[in-house]
Amino acid sequence: MDKKGNNNLKRWAVLSAIAIEMGVIIYLFVQLGKWLDLNYSDGKLFTIICTLAGVGISLFLVVKQTNRLNS
Repeated sequence: MDKKGNNNLKRWAVLSAIAIEMGVIIYLFVQLGKWLDLNYSDGKLFTIICTLAGVGISLFLVVKQTNRLNS
């Protein structure tokens, strides 16, 4: 495999890992919010807050990693 093909494969692998990482972070924050609601609240407030926090954190990490990838 030539160097350009190897670089493209590496880029795809990194982007796939970023997508999986984003999904895992959001999933864990949603589960944390559900657990907090179950134990400390009657509504869905913690689920909403934790979901938004998970999305924000995962987007921050995606931007940081893609900037590092393009450098």
